[in-house]
Amino acid sequence: MITISVDMNACENYGQCCFEAEDLFRLDDDGKLVFTPQAPDDRLADIEAAADACPMQAISLMES
Repeated sequence: MITISVDMNACENYGQCCFEAEDLFRLDDDGKLVFTPQAPDDRLADIEAAADACPMQAISLMES
């Protein structure tokens, strides 16, 4: 399992992560980021792409 963490103080809600893994990251009706805190190991590439796409580098992950 992969644990996803987002520094909500750094996140500017640009939503670039949503383009890389739209089922794990989305913007709510108020434009605020909502994310799934855990994902299966086979989603690693998508989560890394989402983290790389974040202009604020607010996304981190930990493999368990």
